[in-house]
Amino acid sequence: MTSLSLGLIGNGSIGALVDAQGGVVWCCFPRFDGDPVFCALLSGDSPGAKPGVFTIVLEGVARIEQHYIDDTPILVTRLIDAKRGGVEITDFCPRLEANGKLFCPRLLIRQVRRIGGKPRIVVRLDPAADYGCAKRPHTIGADHVRYVGDQALRLTTNGPTEAIVGGEAFDVDGTFTMIFGLDDHRVDLLGLPTGHLSFDEVASSCATMLERTTAYWRGWTRPLRAPSEWRDAVIRAAITLELNVYEPTGAIIASMTTSIPEAPDSGRTWDYRYCWPRDAFFTADALYRLGDSRSVERYLSFLLRVAAASKDAHLVPIYAVDGRSIPDERIAQCLSGYRGMGPVHVGNKASEQAQHDLYGEAVLTAESLFLNSPSEVPWNDRRRAPGWHATSQLSGNKDLLARLEAFGEHAARLYEVPDAGLWELRGAERVHTFSSVMCWAACDRLAKYAAALKLADRAKRWGSRATQIHEVISRRSWNAKLNAFAATMDGDTLDASLLLMPRLGFMEAKDPRFLGTVAAIESQLKHGDFVYRYVERDDFGVPENAFLVCTFWYIEALAAIGGARREEARRLFKKVLSARNQHGLLAEDLDPRTLEQWGNFPQTYCMAGVIDCALALSKTLSQ
Repeated sequence: MTSLSLGLIGNGSIGALVDAQGGVVWCCFPRFDGDPVFCALLSGDSPGAKPGVFTIVLEGVARIEQHYIDDTPILVTRLIDAKRGGVEITDFCPRLEANGKLFCPRLLIRQVRRIGGKPRIVVRLDPAADYGCAKRPHTIGADHVRYVGDQALRLTTNGPTEAIVGGEAFDVDGTFTMIFGLDDHRVDLLGLPTGHLSFDEVASSCATMLERTTAYWRGWTRPLRAPSEWRDAVIRAAITLELNVYEPTGAIIASMTTSIPEAPDSGRTWDYRYCWPRDAFFTADALYRLGDSRSVERYLSFLLRVAAASKDAHLVPIYAVDGRSIPDERIAQCLSGYRGMGPVHVGNKASEQAQHDLYGEAVLTAESLFLNSPSEVPWNDRRRAPGWHATSQLSGNKDLLARLEAFGEHAARLYEVPDAGLWELRGAERVHTFSSVMCWAACDRLAKYAAALKLADRAKRWGSRATQIHEVISRRSWNAKLNAFAATMDGDTLDASLLLMPRLGFMEAKDPRFLGTVAAIESQLKHGDFVYRYVERDDFGVPENAFLVCTFWYIEALAAIGGARREEARRLFKKVLSARNQHGLLAEDLDPRTLEQWGNFPQTYCMAGVIDCALALSKTLSQ
């Protein structure tokens, strides 16, 4: 049965999911939000009968082992037969430096090596087109297979092309490599664009790319400030987040997938392969807190570009990875869905909604540029290791402040205006407290940025607006009957996002009002050890599974409250970590009864939560 026991490989240009048997079950070309060339993940219970597969099957397989190479997104799968023979598959997408530049070619590389015995394998490579509706016609050469489509694809290999195309068994005597990607793009030994690789160049080229990709990622992870107690979990989370940063533009997507349901047969299937300014902020912030300033600066540059292309710096909830509008929401008719649980969506109607918190997250993204002294700048910025690049020209100056103030104007105008909220409710608009708090955060930080630049008048102006918004939220969103802040102004329901109030600086964690909010959330939204985002009925009924990032926010809140609650937070954090899959990855949702993962995968919100909680609970860093 299809499951989320998947590993993610990628390089910032493309990403692919590999299942526990070594099959590539999801990969879009030519970018994260492109057409899924491999789509078995969403082809129902019989993906082998449809196009969109890339499998390697060992005859007589008795055992399968799989792991990442340490501190990299390079995945190794060992297929072993009863006589302890078999093959080892190394899957990766090249990401390497050459001549002072970073290269992330749109290539998926699969290296197959005999590890003993007389292994005989069957490779099935059948790339799809039009969201699983069509097979791609192909032509075969001595060392390549070319697949026709809107953008032609090419397999270059020193393996038997006829057997691969025909799905016929063949012996593996040594090592062979399959390079799959766009037909017009290859890399040579230095990682520079060149012509197609020849038969003789394949093995040596890939060995070099594997070596240099390994070196790149180890150079990238080495400076990260990961707490020693949770180092492996944090590093894996950081690599996963970095794989969701689209290298050509700096956009950050919410997830690699579309339409994995939030709960079985729930109809809650959404396309997450785009850039949400909200989700992107949490990803960029988590990476920055570990020491990666490049990702946050490049994402902020992306955000400023899309704002400049609109009227009055207006932001929308979702962008394509190139900064343009995403496609209108539609159903991919030829894909039956994860375990047959459709519909499979392309595009996301939430892009049409009003979500006023966006302006707060946009302003918060620039916080590190204004409020960090030189001693607080991540140490990797002063002592660069391989893989760190200072490409952004941004700095916390008057010009950047002026551009951010356009976001503040929207926030000051919209904080009491109904919207769909961060949970993107499709039924009705209300004045969501979290959106209002984020509008406050926009004004509050602009005041602090202006003060840091010694612009007293502007600091006073934004500070006055922040004070006004704070007073309104404190009056209208506080519900004395609940003894908690409500999900909406003048409302009487709860929302787990308000666990972020101390982190955002709206109030202290020990404030009696926040303690009351935490207690109310524990009473109504906590099921077992996990927190739901809300429990009221929405457009699709009552939520069935816990929204994992809310549990991370709860852990952070307990850590901030301190005392015995901090020990509770540590115990819960360890339990959440135990719910990760075998590769340390998390989806969006979790069944609190079985700990089975559901929802789009891997989810950046949740991987950022791993980092945020580890930092909050780290004794060394907290001291």
